[in-house]
Amino acid sequence: MREFMNYITNAFYGATGWNEDNKYNELNATSRELIDFPLPRGLRLTLSSLATPHFATSYQLGSVGIVDGSISYLHSSIPLTHIAAQSDKIPLPALLRCYRRLHDLRSPGQHYMLDADPLSELPSSPQSARALLGAASDAAGAVGALDGGNTDQDHGKYTHSLLYGRLYLPKSLLEGMIIKRFTQALQVQVRAVSEQSLRNGGTILGLVQYDKGNYGLEGLYSTDGGLLGFRGLYNFGGDASSSTCDPWTPVSGENNNNNNNGNIQAGEKERIYGRFSVGGELYYGTLNKSGGMSLGARFATLPAHRGTPLTATLTINPLMGNINATYALLARDYCSLATRVDFNVYSYESEWAVGMELWSNRRPAGFLLGASPSYDFEAEPQPPRKKERSFQAKMEWRLDDPEPEPKPILKSIAKSETDKKNKNDEYKGVLKARLDNNLRMGLLWEGRAKSLIFSIGTGIDLHKLGEPFRSLGLEVQYSS
Repeated sequence: MREFMNYITNAFYGATGWNEDNKYNELNATSRELIDFPLPRGLRLTLSSLATPHFATSYQLGSVGIVDGSISYLHSSIPLTHIAAQSDKIPLPALLRCYRRLHDLRSPGQHYMLDADPLSELPSSPQSARALLGAASDAAGAVGALDGGNTDQDHGKYTHSLLYGRLYLPKSLLEGMIIKRFTQALQVQVRAVSEQSLRNGGTILGLVQYDKGNYGLEGLYSTDGGLLGFRGLYNFGGDASSSTCDPWTPVSGENNNNNNNGNIQAGEKERIYGRFSVGGELYYGTLNKSGGMSLGARFATLPAHRGTPLTATLTINPLMGNINATYALLARDYCSLATRVDFNVYSYESEWAVGMELWSNRRPAGFLLGASPSYDFEAEPQPPRKKERSFQAKMEWRLDDPEPEPKPILKSIAKSETDKKNKNDEYKGVLKARLDNNLRMGLLWEGRAKSLIFSIGTGIDLHKLGEPFRSLGLEVQYSS
C-alpha cells in the first residue's frame, strides 16, 4: 500500500507536469511493484489529512514487538486541488494498482493528472485511439505555441517547490526532502537522514534531474561513501519518434475495398504500438575507490495501443555478470501478471519469481466464494416456452386473443438500475500474490471498508509446512 505522503508527492509531480517514469531507476517499476510489494508486519495505523491545498500531515502508530510511530509534514507551493484526499473518495486503483502504464510523452510542464483508474485512457476502438493521439499532439502543439520556444517567458510558472519532513519515534530518526523546480526541464532534489548510529551522524543525497521528453538525465551525489553517479534514459519509437505515425492507419493491401473491415480491425488489434527506452548508469565511490555500471532496455505499450498492454525489460550489470529480464502484462482490466528471471554468467546461479494482482468488486468473503473475480455471472437466458391455448379458446375452436403489449419501463427505474450497476462495478479490493524459486509466497489483500483503507498480508514458506507462516500484519489508513 502506498503511503498517503507518497500519494501527495505524486500529485505534486502531476500538478507541475513532471514525468517520474522518464528515469532510468524506474525502468523495472511495473515488475518490481507486482512482485516485490511490501507485506505489513504487526499492526499499523495511519491518520493523514490534506489540511489545506498546500499543507498535509500524517501520523503513524505501529506495534511490531515494540510501539513505534512517526510524524510527517509536507508543504507544496502549488495548490493540490485536483485530487481526492479523503480515504472514502480516493480511487483505489490510483492508490493500489501495481501495473504502471506509461503516459504519453508531452512537453515538459504539461500536467499529468492523477486518473481515477490508471487504465482509464485505454482506447476501446481505433476511432478513440486516433482521438487520443490527436488530443495529445494538439496539446503539445498548443504548449509550444504559447511558449514560443522561449522557456524564460513563463519561468515563474514552473518554479514550484515541495518540502517534506518526517520524525521517527522513539528512535529520534529524522528524514527530510526538498524538491525544487527551476525550469520546465530542470529539477533538483535533496534528501537527508539524521540518526546517531549513522556515520557522521547522517547522510545527504543530492539529485539533479533533467527531462526533455525524448530523453532524461540524472546526476547524483551522496555523502555516504562519497558516491558520484550519472544516469540516462533515451526513448525512441511510438510517440517518441520525430515522425509519429497513426498506429491505426491501415497499411497498403489491408483496405483495397470496404468489404474487409473485419480484417482491418483484426490487423489493427494485432499491431503493437509502444515505446522503446534504453539507458544506463555509472557510479563511483570516491572514498572506497570502487565503481559500477549497468545497462537496460524497456519496451512498453502506450495508451493508444488497442491490444493487451505489456511491459518487457532487460538489464545487465557487466562487472558483476548479472542479467535481469522481466515481463508484465495486463491480461484483463482486473488481472495483471509479471515474471522475473535473474541469471549470473559467472556463477551460473539463477532465480525466478512471479507475481499477480486480481481486482474484485466484491467483499473478501464474496470474492473467495464467488466464481468470477470481478463481475457476477448473469443467469443463462431460458428459451421461450410456447404458451398453451386457454380452455375457453379450445372449447370455442379458436386461438387466444393477442396479449397486450407490455408498458414501457419508467425512466426512474432504468436510471436506478444504471446507478446500481455503476455502483457494483466499482472495485472494492485487490488480491496480490507472489512466488519465487525458494517456494516463498506472499499474499496481500487490500481494499476499503467504509472510510478506512486496509491492507492485510502474510508471508508463507512452503519449505516449512509445519510452521509455514513467517509474518502476518494489518495496516489501516484514514485520511481527510
